[in-house]
Amino acid sequence: MPHLIVDYSVNLEDAIDMGGLCECLRVVATGLDAFPSAGVRVRAHAAQHYAIADGNPAHGYIDISVRLRAGRDLAVKKAATQALFDAAKAFIAPVMATRPIALSFEMRDIDPELSPKTGTIRDYLEN
Repeated sequence: MPHLIVDYSVNLEDAIDMGGLCECLRVVATGLDAFPSAGVRVRAHAAQHYAIADGNPAHGYIDISVRLRAGRDLAVKKAATQALFDAAKAFIAPVMATRPIALSFEMRDIDPELSPKTGTIRDYLEN
C-alpha cells in the first residue's frame, strides 16, 4: 500500500492527461521513504454524472484519495500528503489557470486487521 485513487469530472479528460497525472503521482509516491514502491497503486476514474457549485458545466474537479495501512506517524503522513498534493497541483496548474477546477486530496489509514493482502509483485521487481 498505498493506493492512490483519482476521481475526476469527465469534462476534464480533453484538457488534462489523466494517465500522465497517474504516472506523476506514481513517481512521487515511489520516491517517498514512507511508501514501499511495490505497494503503490494509482488509478483514475471519471465521474460521468456530477454537479458542481452553481451548476456551470465548465466547472471540473479532481479528488485524490490515498488509502494506506495504519502505522505511519502524523509527520510522515503530512509530508507525503504535501508532496503528492504539490505534484498534482503543479501537473494541473496550466489548465487550472484557464478554467474553474477544484482540486482536493485526502489521506486515510486502513486498519490492517481488516484488510488482508497477498501478491507476487515483489517477486518480479528488478530492485
